[in-house]
Amino acid sequence: MSAVRRRRVFYIPGYDPIPPRRYRELYRKEAAAQARISGHEIALTPSQGKGRFGWGVAARIEGQAVEAEVTVLVWSDIVKGSMAQGILATYAQLIRTAATYIGTGALFRLMRLRKGPVIAALYPVGFLLAQLGLALLAGWLLGRGLVFVHPLAGWAGLLVVPLVLEGFRRLDGRFFAYYLMHDYAYSARYLGGNPPELEARMAEFCEAIAEALQGDCDEVLVVGHSSGAHLAVTVLADLIRAGRVPEGGPALGFLSLGQVVPMVSFLPRAWRLRADLEYLSTRGELFWLDVTAPGDGCAFALCDPVAVSGVAPEGKRWPLVISAAFTQTLSAARWRALRWRFFRLHFQYLCAFEHPNGYDYFAITAGPATLAARFEGRAPSPARIERAVSGYRSTAP
Repeated sequence: MSAVRRRRVFYIPGYDPIPPRRYRELYRKEAAAQARISGHEIALTPSQGKGRFGWGVAARIEGQAVEAEVTVLVWSDIVKGSMAQGILATYAQLIRTAATYIGTGALFRLMRLRKGPVIAALYPVGFLLAQLGLALLAGWLLGRGLVFVHPLAGWAGLLVVPLVLEGFRRLDGRFFAYYLMHDYAYSARYLGGNPPELEARMAEFCEAIAEALQGDCDEVLVVGHSSGAHLAVTVLADLIRAGRVPEGGPALGFLSLGQVVPMVSFLPRAWRLRADLEYLSTRGELFWLDVTAPGDGCAFALCDPVAVSGVAPEGKRWPLVISAAFTQTLSAARWRALRWRFFRLHFQYLCAFEHPNGYDYFAITAGPATLAARFEGRAPSPARIERAVSGYRSTAP
């Protein structure tokens, strides 16, 4: 009987305030669905890790027994803290963030890549302004009625404005306008630089991954989703620069999913991220696979994050850019059901596919082959974008 393969998986979420247990439940549900489709055997087990949230996976995939330990590298507390803004503060964020992306020219350069994520970025601006317009209209209409009581009573109509705005804020779980505004404002606040609290948290992530690389597993796999992809770039670059990837140790894989790297790397003070992209793109210590899909309107689909940021060096080897091709990998019925659910589609990379066509998240995270062995020799997507578009390409202050 062949030996059990072992893997450590570190998942870095995007800008998301949800508790990490939601990722476990998503994995549980979608792993069961993929198992029914692909014939996998997958069961979740209690985590063996200490001090961090995660879960174990016992699987038999492609005829091989595998044990995986999945750890969520949490920064949702930082996200929640950045979202603790009142209505007035959020509108102030709107002005500052719009000024940043327009004033630096980043917005217009981003539009040359993919319209979807730019529309997603403009959506909270437009919708928040529409909310303000409706609140002011309600105040004006009320004031018009009150002037019949007293000429000065019309000003009392303004009292309804904060009430209308508060009503919209309470309904943001449906509209996501405040959530997205806080997301883009977080990146723009330091013009692409990392806030101190995030730098400190990424250093902790680096320590956790370095410790796993000293273990006896076959692979350490880092998964960065959405904004978590560019956090993973910096964490892995720091790890390799420090010489903490041991020779003869576990294979090191990096899977970036639904990345939005240009939203940060195109900003003027994103020196650290651009330097990390340039550095990581040449390293032989890891295998970097970047997966996006044109059907995901929240990601820069098939945009090579190193190349479009203008920092592709001589000898560039990463990332390998491929498409999850939702129109082909999902059934027609499921695609029709999901195609307008933009936020749900942004998480599809972590879910089951009826026609995986080589990309199976559960075979990658709980299957016997390392990321390199599974995708070595795979041709990149011919539709990928590699032209340098960023107006800021310096990797040093």
